[in-house]
Amino acid sequence: MKNIRNFCIIAHIDHGKSTLADRLLEFTKTVTGKDLQAQVLDDMELERERGITIKSHAIQMDYHYKGEKYALNLIDTPGHVDFSYEVSRSIAACEGALLVVDASQGIQAQTISNLYMALDHDLEIIPVLNKIDLPGAMPEEVEDQIVDLLGCKREDILRASGKTGEGVENVLNAIVERIKPPVGDPEAPLQCLIFDSVFNPFRGIIAYFKVVNGTMHTNDHVKFVATEKEYLADEIGVLRLDMEPRAQISAGNVGYIISGIKTSREVKVGDTITHVDRPCDAAIAGFEDVKPMVFAGVYPIETEDFENLRASIEKLQLNDASLTFQPESSLALGFGFRCGFLGMLHMEIIQERLDREFDMDVITTVPNVQYKVYTKKGDVLDVHNPSGLPEQTLIDKIEEPYIKASIITSTDYIGNIMTLCLGKRGELVRQDYISGNRVELIYNMPLAEIVFDFYDKLKSISKGYASFDYHPNGMRESKLVKLDVLLNGESVDALSTLTHVDNAYTLGKRMCEKLKELIPRQQFDIAIQAAIGAKIISRETIKAVRKDVTAKCYGGDISRKRKLLEKQKRGKKRMKQIGTVEVPQKAFLEVLKLD
Repeated sequence: MKNIRNFCIIAHIDHGKSTLADRLLEFTKTVTGKDLQAQVLDDMELERERGITIKSHAIQMDYHYKGEKYALNLIDTPGHVDFSYEVSRSIAACEGALLVVDASQGIQAQTISNLYMALDHDLEIIPVLNKIDLPGAMPEEVEDQIVDLLGCKREDILRASGKTGEGVENVLNAIVERIKPPVGDPEAPLQCLIFDSVFNPFRGIIAYFKVVNGTMHTNDHVKFVATEKEYLADEIGVLRLDMEPRAQISAGNVGYIISGIKTSREVKVGDTITHVDRPCDAAIAGFEDVKPMVFAGVYPIETEDFENLRASIEKLQLNDASLTFQPESSLALGFGFRCGFLGMLHMEIIQERLDREFDMDVITTVPNVQYKVYTKKGDVLDVHNPSGLPEQTLIDKIEEPYIKASIITSTDYIGNIMTLCLGKRGELVRQDYISGNRVELIYNMPLAEIVFDFYDKLKSISKGYASFDYHPNGMRESKLVKLDVLLNGESVDALSTLTHVDNAYTLGKRMCEKLKELIPRQQFDIAIQAAIGAKIISRETIKAVRKDVTAKCYGGDISRKRKLLEKQKRGKKRMKQIGTVEVPQKAFLEVLKLD
């Protein structure tokens, strides 16, 4: 055990985490020849294109140092804020972390939030200054920021370049010297922490775990504590570039288990594995069921694709256990699914994967969050869809989820960012100057306000110099109302939204104006109304397409014209009673884009 080192890499998006991991694998000769390519660990096409890690990976490297052979387990972590629970479990499986900071951009929001998570788990932090070969690098200034943040010595900071490979050997030596070997008792009852799972079409779900105590052998009878399911360990082994089977894995090491598990819901990240006949006393602390934060309806464009969409989402769920879905129907869009996502990036990735991997064209409705509704009878309802809201008269109060947002930016943009956050009902908690002209703003904000376009606006007003990170921060009571859109008195359920009282009037007015532009004219007048309960707050009218019936009367008595006009009026009235208004798909998509 003294020659095992388990570590992860913490970094903000695009600070060179995957590139540095490539160099470590190349230097230790774990990956050679034709397998050597950029972003070795990011095996999804989407990850390579966007330059982000979506799924965390683990890989074992052998490194010879001062005549001894060490096994280094790199447990990679996704960089984006949506996947913070997965990051926390990966961190819990490590004893040390490389804190990678881009020498040209300095410290950013996710670096700080993941660093605090690592410090909570008592990890040894090794600061690495990456991209020092760039012409725009500012190593001295960024080193000052790291010293301020960590309180470490200047000489503890390693300078490296993932691109050129400079300084990589020093990083490997520091991993061996500074990170403590794992502690655990190979003779104790088995206790393993699951930090990830992947789906293999031939072998089922493969769980990745770290053995905290005890030893696991092939064909052991094991139990997953949280799901209370029992399995036979058909194959266990260590993770190289490919999986290498072993007869046993003991405390301190990282490995995988294949036991023919068919559904991803049976393997939960953060769960504990133990033996059936000699179980451990307690599960490893910190396990949570992953809760989706953002909900949206996903509908097929062609109604007959509904079953194909169901099959596609089920297959996606095998790869991504944090996606939840349940069938729902809408009058305007037909049959579809209500899906729960971890955040906006997660939602975007799922949409993209449905399109690429399964060739499904889908419409996604306005994303919204989960509200808690307290009725006057004393019931508590979880509502993710405005149509599931009870009558206004029966509601006692509504609570909505809040988040704690951390924004790091340069002092030039503070005014604009504060205006944006106040417009989104944010409350400033505190403001810390990190170094020189960099400041961290901490806000409490409603999640519903940021799921839409907050991030895009933040990037544009700060010219890309602001980084953003958030964590759930409980529920709070809010004055929320359901805004309905009526066409000729008929409610269109796909366009109804839950919104704050202060925003309801302007949102209703803008929706009516937008729909007036997009709905084609009919033979009769169409009234577009926005309503809260029974109160109409805005109205637009699309005028009827009219034939000039009096054109043939050139002169003569007025009563002849009046007779023809009355006849036309009766016809229009009858049409209005039996005619229905079709809302074109384009109108839905445009209204969803309203900021």
